[in-house]
Amino acid sequence: LHKEYRRQRQMCIRDRLIIWHILLLEESYFMACRSCCTLLYLQKHRLFDRKWADLHMELINKFCNSFLFWAAWIIIPVMMEIVPSVGSVLVLLKKHLFKKKILKPAIDPEISLIIPIYNSMDTLEQCIQSIEDSDYPDSKIRIFLVNNQGQDNSFQVFCECQRKFPGLHMQWLNAKQGKSKALNLALFNSEGKYIIHIDSDGLLERSALRNMVYRFENDQSIECMTGVILTEPKQVQAYPLVFPRILRKMEFMEYAQAFLAGRNYSAEINAVYTLSGAFSAFRKSVVLKSQLYNTDTICEDTQITFQMKYLLKTKVGICEDAIFFVDPIEDLNKLYTQRQRWQRGSLEVSHLFLKNKLKIRNMFTNVGVRTLVYDHTFAFPRLIWYLALICLMCMNYSFAQVGYSTLFLYLLYVLIGFFDYISTVGFLKNFKEIRKYYAKQWYVLPLLPLFNLAVFFIRFAGVINSINTNSAWKTKNFTQEKDSLCKTITDDFAVVMRFIRKIRAIVNKPEEHV
Repeated sequence: LHKEYRRQRQMCIRDRLIIWHILLLEESYFMACRSCCTLLYLQKHRLFDRKWADLHMELINKFCNSFLFWAAWIIIPVMMEIVPSVGSVLVLLKKHLFKKKILKPAIDPEISLIIPIYNSMDTLEQCIQSIEDSDYPDSKIRIFLVNNQGQDNSFQVFCECQRKFPGLHMQWLNAKQGKSKALNLALFNSEGKYIIHIDSDGLLERSALRNMVYRFENDQSIECMTGVILTEPKQVQAYPLVFPRILRKMEFMEYAQAFLAGRNYSAEINAVYTLSGAFSAFRKSVVLKSQLYNTDTICEDTQITFQMKYLLKTKVGICEDAIFFVDPIEDLNKLYTQRQRWQRGSLEVSHLFLKNKLKIRNMFTNVGVRTLVYDHTFAFPRLIWYLALICLMCMNYSFAQVGYSTLFLYLLYVLIGFFDYISTVGFLKNFKEIRKYYAKQWYVLPLLPLFNLAVFFIRFAGVINSINTNSAWKTKNFTQEKDSLCKTITDDFAVVMRFIRKIRAIVNKPEEHV
């Protein structure tokens, strides 16, 4: 009964979001339709000359045929991409000109590190090693490793690490299946002033813990923070040349720009959409006042962020000097399932917190509504725009006009990447090796729009799949989706071919000789 209730509730969520998308699109065209109706009314009552009516109608038609069509691509990058990119440069200048000195507290506060474990035997030791190598005092760190119903030898690795790193205070906990349940169990057992979550398949930069704790100590207005997630450069370079390595470099650039440029600007205006599930920190006194991690969503990091913003009304920040390295994406299947999971989780959390705020006017004041509109509502006209490029030449658009327009939009996105590139280089000034590696990847910038385009189609597939599938961490990967599509097409054509063969058999039936 509980599973059936959850299924019915998810269907209700999807139906409401689809209805909201339709209402939002209708509202977008309301102004143009009202202008047309006004002109028709005035023309009927002969309140001005026919010539001027025709002229105004012609202008309105041109406006609808050109501006509304092209604005889907002009306004979206300007509003959602260029403004934050330029803003990140201004934030960098502000932090450089009005730099606040981070003071060392008189006593280093105690902290709790929570590490969810799920079949992590291959990466767990390196993760704990990075904690040992940290410049934060071992005596001030309490580590909780929460087993999330894993089936490998992670516990044996934990026992070995206890012998190898006797200075670290580590504790093993067993939780029910689900990352949210594991995190909640550790929260109840945590100690210290600050609680920091890290994933078991990543590595802390040496000064990450110290920088994050000191940032908390120097800014009492911040109650929770996200760190910076980067893919490990050495592992990126280990991939074969050309496409495999270029793909991982594009992912590295995407992560660096999203956190160091995008979220620095968002934090400046208190508009951080989500904390990173791989590396985030909270004041214990605040996080225990929340509803903790929700077990009904697969995007627990976004859900706890929305609790902080909308329920507790706290400030969400970023510590650009706290870096956590993760493995590069393994393959296309991993990228496909990861980005679809993020998209589905965004829909689930938006329904929980924004169902009464989904109005077009809130798009400019509420980062949750703005992100939902950009990722979901704008996805449908953007998809239509891609497909319409093929049909434009049948609508009196020349091939050159279509080509130049597409090239202009592509260069616009490259320009966005260039602004983010400048900001990211500036924010990495305290990490010379990483900054040097990042700066050398300038030639990847022109390829980032193509990577983002591929990610857009993956996320769009996540929107479609969320309509007819249940929420779960394990979903179909790209290969399985492709095989399923091919099978469906083959089965459909098999029906057609059987029908054609029957017709042929009837038509070509030989005549019987008398």
